[in-house]
Amino acid sequence: MTEGAIAPKLLALSWPLVAGNLLQTLYNLADVFWVGRVGADAVAAVSLMFPTSWMFVSTAMGITASTIALVSQHIGAGEDRQADHVVGQTILLTLAVSIVLAVVGFAFRHPLLSLIGAQGPVFTKALAYIEVVFLSLPLTFLFFAFRAALQGAGDTKTAMWLMVASAGLNVLLDPILILGWGPIPGMGTRGAAIATLIARLFATAAGVYILLRGDWGVQLHLADLRPDPERLQRLVDIGYPATLDGWARSFSAVVMAGFVARFGPIATAAYGIGVRLMSVSWTVSGAVGQATATGVGQNLGAQTPKRAASVTWTAMIATMGILFAAGGLVMAFPAEAMRLFIGEQAVVDEGVTFLRMVAPSWAFFGGVMVIQGAFRGAGITKAAMVLSFLSRWIFRVPVALVLAFAWTVSVPGIGPVSGLTWGVEGLWWAYVFGAVASFVVAVAWFRTGSWRKGVLDRGPSAAAGDD
Repeated sequence: MTEGAIAPKLLALSWPLVAGNLLQTLYNLADVFWVGRVGADAVAAVSLMFPTSWMFVSTAMGITASTIALVSQHIGAGEDRQADHVVGQTILLTLAVSIVLAVVGFAFRHPLLSLIGAQGPVFTKALAYIEVVFLSLPLTFLFFAFRAALQGAGDTKTAMWLMVASAGLNVLLDPILILGWGPIPGMGTRGAAIATLIARLFATAAGVYILLRGDWGVQLHLADLRPDPERLQRLVDIGYPATLDGWARSFSAVVMAGFVARFGPIATAAYGIGVRLMSVSWTVSGAVGQATATGVGQNLGAQTPKRAASVTWTAMIATMGILFAAGGLVMAFPAEAMRLFIGEQAVVDEGVTFLRMVAPSWAFFGGVMVIQGAFRGAGITKAAMVLSFLSRWIFRVPVALVLAFAWTVSVPGIGPVSGLTWGVEGLWWAYVFGAVASFVVAVAWFRTGSWRKGVLDRGPSAAAGDD
């Protein structure tokens, strides 16, 4: 990413990441599809565990965000051995964090399920599922570490092909372990979790083998598995804001879903379908953002910050163009898009309103995610975290409260001030406002150039070369 035409290299980095994100979604869809053959309680149990699972994924993504930043910058600087050292320390950190989470989670699995509202048969089925999920956490974290290491080196295809094989194995095992086949008894929700565990074990074992071989840009050396406190601290310092970023997004999604639920099942169903359509835009922009992180990191390592900026603007403009086109298509045929999922006219009508209001803002969501990727590649993960908080907890959730619900407060010297009470449409407008406002802030922040130094320790001569 440090030389040659930018656009083709961004495309080459991005499309495997898009495919990988879609395959990750396939994991969840396959589980829900086959669990649905067991019964509604089983579906409710697996669905109830999704926010908890996402919290673990957010933690893993946070740790490995620092890996992408450091590996890409060392690669760009020609410091391949230092990049390898980062990989070894990442393996240590992900193992330590995941084992602690697995042990604590397993020990407190009963009160955890009670806290999130599981009761009766749902509690029993959720317990069978989450017990295996906790056991598989180290495998999940190790695979994220493997993917981040290769991504920092500029290889996104290898992890994608492993995801293809892993997802295929999961889809093959799901019906056998969930419903039973021949001498294998049906295990319901536990079978779904075991299928995922086996698939992840395969992907992780292959990933570790690839890192030990070292033929894909970075290598895992056993000597690098000796703890390096300074390097571990650097990984934590860069990574924890990305973890908080993921938590902020998941919590805000729960809050907004709670707001929508106050307007009844029609609005909730329309919102659920609308968000699934929006998730396609997140898949694209998130993948381009990850590719941008690699490009920015490598160019900062090579001390070519102008090219790093060009990578970001190219990625942002291309992503926004694609999402403007996708949003325009959905705006032109909103009812047809809704009917792909449901035929109930009341839900379709509400969904049409949602899509016509929100679809034009998809491009702004995408632009913000690309700039967040640039900040992460520079190692400035706190900036990406702040943008997530602004987008959701300043520009969306409070605006939703103001626009959608009835309220009155007394302001000294002015008197009572009331909300606008636009109803559920106020929630839709909050999405639009959050996207546009956070995009303006993101572009302005990126243009300040505060990200250009990167996070590598430079000697005096290198520091002078920055100027």
